[in-house]
Amino acid sequence: MKTAQRRARWLVPLVLLLVWLGIGGTLGPYAGKLGEVATNDQAAFLPRSAESTQVLEARRAFDRAETLPAIVVWTADGDRVSEAQRAAATRAVTALAGDTGVVGRPSPALPSDDGKALQAVVPLEPGLGDELPAVLDQVRRAADGVPDTTARIAGPAASQADLSDAFSGIDGLLLAVALGAVLVILLLVYRSVLLPFLIIIGSVFALGLACAVVYALADRNVVRVDGQVQGILSILVIGAATDYALLLTARFREELAVRGDRVAAAVAAVRRSAGAITASAATVALGLLALLASDLTNNRALGPVGAIGIVCAVLSSLTFLPAVLALLGRSAFWPSRPKASDATVEGHAVWRRVAAKVDARPRRVWLVTALVLGVFAAFAPSLTSKGVPLDEIFVRDAPSVTAQETLGRHFPGGSGNPAVIIADADRAEQVTAAARNTGGVASVTAFSGAGRPGSGEPLVVDGRVRIDATLEAAADSDAAKETVQRLRDTVHAVPDADALVGGYTAQQYDTQQTAARDQGVIVPVVLGIILLILVVLLRSLLVPVLLVATVGLNFLATLGVSALVFEHLLGFSGTDASVPLYGFVFLVALGVDYNIFLMSRVREEALTHGPRQGVLRGLTTTGGVITSAGVVLAVTFAALMVIPLAFLVQIAFIVAFGVLLDTLVVRSLLVPALVIDIGPRAWWPTSFGRESVERPAT
Repeated sequence: MKTAQRRARWLVPLVLLLVWLGIGGTLGPYAGKLGEVATNDQAAFLPRSAESTQVLEARRAFDRAETLPAIVVWTADGDRVSEAQRAAATRAVTALAGDTGVVGRPSPALPSDDGKALQAVVPLEPGLGDELPAVLDQVRRAADGVPDTTARIAGPAASQADLSDAFSGIDGLLLAVALGAVLVILLLVYRSVLLPFLIIIGSVFALGLACAVVYALADRNVVRVDGQVQGILSILVIGAATDYALLLTARFREELAVRGDRVAAAVAAVRRSAGAITASAATVALGLLALLASDLTNNRALGPVGAIGIVCAVLSSLTFLPAVLALLGRSAFWPSRPKASDATVEGHAVWRRVAAKVDARPRRVWLVTALVLGVFAAFAPSLTSKGVPLDEIFVRDAPSVTAQETLGRHFPGGSGNPAVIIADADRAEQVTAAARNTGGVASVTAFSGAGRPGSGEPLVVDGRVRIDATLEAAADSDAAKETVQRLRDTVHAVPDADALVGGYTAQQYDTQQTAARDQGVIVPVVLGIILLILVVLLRSLLVPVLLVATVGLNFLATLGVSALVFEHLLGFSGTDASVPLYGFVFLVALGVDYNIFLMSRVREEALTHGPRQGVLRGLTTTGGVITSAGVVLAVTFAALMVIPLAFLVQIAFIVAFGVLLDTLVVRSLLVPALVIDIGPRAWWPTSFGRESVERPAT
C-alpha cells in the first residue's frame, strides 16, 4: 500500500510534465502562426453603430469592385510642373491598368493649385495581404519614370503597407526581447541557473497553448486578431505566467525549507498560493472580458483573446511548474539552496526594515505617499486622447506619412481622404449645395458611373448617391473633425435626404466619441468586478474598498506622469482614444494582482499573529517576490516599444511605469500604512482575536 502511494506521489507530477511537453511540442509553433489569421485593416475596427460605419457599408454598393486607393503625388524638382510632366505622369499611371493588383483604370494626373505638384489615384485590390508591398513597388517604379519629379505614394494602401511592415516579425522579435529581459531578471533574482529557464519554459508553453486556442477561434471567425492584439497577447501571457510562477516558487522555497519533502512542499505551495493566483487571474481575465461591452471592435477583440491568455498562464503556473519543482526539489535552485531562514520573517532583512519604518509612523507614511501620488494625478486631465495625428502614428519615419505630408502641402488638407456623403438621389442637388456651403469644405463632387469623382453622370444605386466632400484641413486634424460635425448638421437638415456622413475623418471622430462612451461604461464594470473578487477573497468590506481606491489613485498618477512624458520627452501631441481605457484595464487589474498577493498573505498571517503583525509579516515575506514580479511585468510590457507604433509605445509606458509605481510605492508603503493606521476595523466583519503588542526590531 505504501509502495503504491509513493509511486502515485511521483506519477502525478511526471504525467503533468509529459502532458505539458506534449502541449509545447505540438502547439508551441502556433505562437508564430497568429499572423496567418490576423488582419491589420483598420476599417474593420470601427464603432459598430456609428454613422461612419453605416457609410462604409453603404459606399461598397457604389464600387463596381472594392478598391484600396494608392495616391501618387509628384513634386517638381523645378518651380512648377509642366504640361509634359503632367502628360507623362498620366501615361505612367494609366499604363498600370490591368497589371497585377490594380483594379479598374487609374485617374489622370491632376495639378495642384500652386502648380508645384501632381496627384493621381491608383485603385488596388483590397485583399492583397503580403503582396501589397510588391504591388506598391510596381506603382512606384512607374511613377518614378516622370522626368524631373519626385514621386511618393500616400493614401490607405500606403498606410496599410507601412502598418503591416511595423508588425512584420512581431512574433520572433517581441518574444526574443521579452524573454531575454525576463531571463536576465530571473537570473539576478534567484542566482540560479536552472530555475529561470524552467519559469521561461512554462511561460512559453502557456503562450503556445493560448495562441493555438486563439488561432482555432480566429480561423473560424469567433474572435478577431490584429497586430496590436497579437503583440499584447504575447506580452500578457509571458508577464502573467512569470508573475504567477514567481509567487508559487517563493512559496515552494519556503515550504521546502521547512518540510524537506519536495512533493509535499509542492503540494503545500499550490494549496497556499492557488487562491491568490486564481483571484488575481480572475481580476485580469474578467477585467479584459469587460471590454466586450465596448462598441469598438478592436477593444472587443482584445477581451476574449486576453482572457484566454490569462487562463493558459494560470494552468501552466499551477500544473507544469509544481510538477517540475516536485521532481527536481532543491536541484531547481542550484547552485543556491533553500535554507530554513527562507521560511521566516528574519530571512527577509531588507523588507523587515521597510516594515519597521511603516509600522513606526504609519499615518505619516500614507499621507506623504498619497500626497505625492495626488500631485502626479493632478496632471492626468492634461493627457489628450483625441487621437494620434497621422505624422505621429509611426514612431519611426514612414513613407506613407512623408507622402501624406507632401500631399497636404500642395492640395487641400483632406485630399485623398474626403468626407463621404450617402444620400437619396432625388435630393442630391440640395445635399451637394448644403455640403458646398459648409465652412471648412474645399470642394464637393458626385461619385460618377465611371468610378471616379467628377467624370460623368452621378452613379445611382438603389435610389442613393455618393457625394465626396474634400476638406480644407488635414483629415486627421481637430479642424477637420469640427468640419465633419458641421457637415453632418448641414446635410442632416436637408428634408427627406436621409443623408449620412462618413469617411476617414468621420471614422476618427466617431471612434473618439465611442471611446469616451466606453470608458463611462467599462470603468465602473471593471471596478465592480475587482471589488467583488476582493470581498470574496479577503472576507472584508473596508480593505477591498481601500485597495481599489489606492489602485485607482495609482492609475491617475500614472496618467499624470505619462501626460508630461508624452508631451515633453517623447513629443506626442496626443494619444489614441483607446489608450486610457487599455491603460486602465491593464494597470488596475494587474495592480490589484500585487495587492492580492500581499493582502492574502497578510490575512493568513493575521489569523495567527493578529492584524498589525499580519501586515508586517505579510509585507516582509512577500516584499521580495512581489517586487521581482512587478519588475518582470514592467519589463515585459516595455518590450512592446520595439514595435514602432505610437499606440503600443504609449500603452507600454503607461503599464510599465504604473506597475513599478504600484509595486514600489502603493503596495510597499501606502496600503500597509493605511491598514495599520485603521487597525482591526479595516478587516470588519472578520475578527482576528487579541493583537500582539510587540513591534519588530529595527
